[in-house]
Amino acid sequence: MIAKDLQGLSGGSGTEASTPAAVGRFNAQVVNWTQMHDCYGDVDRVPALLERVELEDNAEAWEELGYRLVLEHDLVFPAGFAALPRLVRLASKSARARGLAGAILRRAAGHHGCDDLLADCADAIAEFRKLLDRHLQSRPVDYLATFLDSLAAKEEYHWSAVLGDFADNFYHLACPHCAVEVTIAIGDHGRYSAIRDWHLGDVDRRGLRPASFEELSGTGRWMHETAVRDGHEALADGIAHLFGKAECPHCASVFTIADEYASANCPVRR
Repeated sequence: MIAKDLQGLSGGSGTEASTPAAVGRFNAQVVNWTQMHDCYGDVDRVPALLERVELEDNAEAWEELGYRLVLEHDLVFPAGFAALPRLVRLASKSARARGLAGAILRRAAGHHGCDDLLADCADAIAEFRKLLDRHLQSRPVDYLATFLDSLAAKEEYHWSAVLGDFADNFYHLACPHCAVEVTIAIGDHGRYSAIRDWHLGDVDRRGLRPASFEELSGTGRWMHETAVRDGHEALADGIAHLFGKAECPHCASVFTIADEYASANCPVRR
């Protein structure tokens, strides 16, 4: 098993994988599966399933891999990170591999206790980012899911978790000046800040002020540029509003939506 993992991680022939330089480069990523338990506490089932899907695109094996590596769409286990390089190698030809690798990365900010395993996946994650970007440029039907996976691969776990298609998105945050809870709506129903009343709905609405391209930077700029490049105008417009400014209906102060929402909701980096 170790020899097979080493050869696969090299991306080359058996001769290349056996050279001293190649061995040194990938030693840190050789998987000791006896230490890699999955969601059920097993240590032998995941490598067997990986071998199976590497030989054939077996739907039952993929399904079992999914629920062994990611528990209830929330938690990821050591076997998930151990499997990630092999999933990335399959991802260019397998939508199931691409989706499962993305599902694992979206949960990488959780309390999994596997930071060392995640660090060992740095090269695989870098390759996965490139693969996802190529897939985005093909304008696939799973564009938003791929976009969210790309954010996770960039370690933007928060936006990967909360970004939607802006058909019906709401963000709730505290005004940084008066602390009143403000509802931010970005969708077909409108783009506004408001005070939410459970009997009257959103009251005292104030229109949002979208960020111009020149005002965007960092993650917001990448998100907007990518959506524009790929012809997803509604997504780009929603991102411009999300990274724009809102007026508090209570005190009339103006603040940057993304900054305030992220500061209150971003996971703590370990």
